[in-house]
Amino acid sequence: MANEKKIDCVILGLLSHEGLTGYEIKKRIDTTLKYFWSASYGSIYPALADLVRRGLATKREDTENKRNKLVYTITDDGRNYLKQWLSLPAEKDELRYETLLKLFFGNEQGTEQALSHIEAFREKTELELSELLEYENILKGCLDEDSTQKYYLLTVEFGIKTYRAYLAWCREAGKLLKDTEENK
Repeated sequence: MANEKKIDCVILGLLSHEGLTGYEIKKRIDTTLKYFWSASYGSIYPALADLVRRGLATKREDTENKRNKLVYTITDDGRNYLKQWLSLPAEKDELRYETLLKLFFGNEQGTEQALSHIEAFREKTELELSELLEYENILKGCLDEDSTQKYYLLTVEFGIKTYRAYLAWCREAGKLLKDTEENK
């Protein structure tokens, strides 16, 4: 299992809740998981085909609303595969931010450009933090109704704490850049 593709596990995890089309999987990744995972259609559809080929998922044609859609569902083998992956320790938690990469090489462009990147990052972070706070309220309101909600809440609370730390960093980084520019 060491060489499994994480996209396989992401898809199987989403399918463990309900049958979904490739489009719906992408939409869930881009909304619910966007705070800690991403995937393109170019990785989702080949992974779906491979999961079906391996017997971990099935696909059926849904002709509802006169639109042919392929709906994927997890199989028992797929559920066992997902459970096995979930029982393993995480191999790698990585942080990849283009903003930080640009700041690392910021000497080439100077303080104003660096401040611009920090400001854009701050704005994006504030927007996503407000979304996470809304999710937190919703999830706390339905903890007793659905046992899966507590797991969603854990990831949301991690995001809230992380995004608050990002905002503190934005303030500190901006101050450092401005202070050092003034002292030149």
